[in-house]
Parts: sequence; C-alpha cells; structure tokens
Amino acid sequence: MLIDSFGRTINYVRLSVTDRCDLRCVYCMAEDMTFLPRAEVLSIEELATLGETFVGLGVTKLRITGGEPLIRRGIIDLLQRLGQLPGLKELCLTTNGTHLPQYAQSIKEAGVNRINISLDSLNPERFRQLTRFGDINQVLAGIKAAQAAGFKRIKLNCVALKHYNADEVPALVQFALNEGLDISFIEEMPLGRIDEHGRAAEFVSSDELRSAISEQHLLQPVFAKGEDNAGPARYWQASGYDSRIGFISPHSNNFCSSCNRVRVTATGRLLLCLGQENSVDLREALRTSEDPQQEVRTRIINAMHHKPEKHTFDLDNEPQIVRFMNMTGG
Repeated sequence: MLIDSFGRTINYVRLSVTDRCDLRCVYCMAEDMTFLPRAEVLSIEELATLGETFVGLGVTKLRITGGEPLIRRGIIDLLQRLGQLPGLKELCLTTNGTHLPQYAQSIKEAGVNRINISLDSLNPERFRQLTRFGDINQVLAGIKAAQAAGFKRIKLNCVALKHYNADEVPALVQFALNEGLDISFIEEMPLGRIDEHGRAAEFVSSDELRSAISEQHLLQPVFAKGEDNAGPARYWQASGYDSRIGFISPHSNNFCSSCNRVRVTATGRLLLCLGQENSVDLREALRTSEDPQQEVRTRIINAMHHKPEKHTFDLDNEPQIVRFMNMTGG
C-alpha cells in the first residue's frame, strides 16, 4: 500500500490521457491555448503500464481525465486494458460529455464503472459563454447516452462562479433530481492565469450554494455509501430523492487531511498535490530505464514521502500554480 508521511493511504489515482479539449471553459484554460507536442504525451502503452503499476501498489480506484479524454486516440483500448486489472475496484471517467453519444456504450463495455460529466449551465447562451463555443445540446445528448448505456451512478460537475452561474444552482439541482443524477458543486481553484474574471470576485462558497438549494429542498447530510474513497465532496440528499448533492470546498472547508489521491499528467508527471508543485517524472523512467515498470514503482513509492500536507490556495493573489487545470488532469 502507498502511505504518505502523514499516515494517509493513497488508493486513488487520477490519470490524464491528454491536455487537449474541444471546449475552452473559462476557469480551466486560456482561449488561445498552446497544447503539448504529441511526442511529449504518454502513449497508450505507457498509460496502461502506469495503471498496472499503481494497482499493483494497492490503488483501487483509477479516474481517467484530460483535457477531454474521449478525444484521445486509443482511449477505448486503454479503458479495456485498465478495466481488466485484478484488484481495481473502480474505473471512472470524467468528461465534458460532448462525445458521449458516440462512446457511452463502448466505455461501459470497456469496464468503466462511473462517469462524471461537466455541466455548468442549462442556458444555451450562458453555456456557450462559459465554454467559449460549446453547444449545450451535445452535452444533454451525452447525458442521455450515458443513461441509456446503464451506468449505475452518473454525476454532474459544476464549477460555481458568482456572476456567471451561481443563480442557476437551484435549477441545476432540480435537473439532476428529475433525471436521477448526482451533482457536485466545486469552488473554483486558482490554477493558471486567466483574463475573463477575478477569482476572488467570482468566489461563492459551498455554504452559500447549499443555502440557496435549501430554499427549495430539505437537505440531509449523507455518507457516500459503499465508497470508501469517494473523494473530497461532502454529500447531501434532498428529501424524497435518491440523488446526492455534493460540495467540493477547497477554500471554505479544506479536505486535505483526508486526501487519498495523486494525479498523473498527460506528460507523466506524478503530481502529489493539486495545489503544490511537488512532482516526480515518471515518463523519463518509462522511456529510459532498462526495467521501466520496476523503476516507476520505485519512484512512486519514494514520492509518497514528499506528498505535502495541504495545498495553499489563495484567491486574493496571483495563482501560485501557473499550470492550467487541463494540464493538471481534471
């Protein structure tokens, strides 16, 4: 098992397969992005080797992220290979939903257990503003395709911004409840320099959002049943509904003490904390070592001693982390 110097067991890895995306969400990346040369991105074989190595070290949950993972060539092959790993309990995917009409059934058959879909607005014009040129109808069709494929729990992710979409939170909750979906609201994280808005000015806390939802629904706190590594969200349920309403609160309700995860970027950097630059180069080990899997295994184990205790996000100053979320890996 992987245990860091603060006694936390690391059993959850978020594995990015690309930094590219077909949308340009304002909180995630700049409008005019320069993406990585393909030679710098891990191959499908290298990604499969990393997944196998992590699971061999006691990781029970892998989440495939991007950028947008479904635009990565060979993604279904990778999911099939990861889905067959003995010891892996959950294979999950985070997507913007635009390609789910094409891939939802194949993803399910490949062994993906759960799927998260980004949805920040139900208003077509506002959705286009937030994503810069996205079509809400593609995402809604993707949600329908995921439902038809039979995923056991589908979760919507919404990054809440005070002057962009916070007023839509009750409507998004009602949509999720009506469709039998889970939904999580995320406080924006200061990753990368952006021009569209000031992060401190757009900050809206999870407590504010929960208060707005409570005007329409009686909320009761719940534990994510059967998921001992469900992640940082604190879940609630609306009376009369099975859907879970989650709040991910890196600013107002820090969750670092229970952190059980690390990230791997599309270039093979093992990021030990979302809000710190502590990292280890796994790509170099994969490409130059005589025994790549053993060298990667050793580097991962040694890296646990350097996992920070917590992030140091500060909305009032320039971002301490200059990499964008698409580079970080979901």
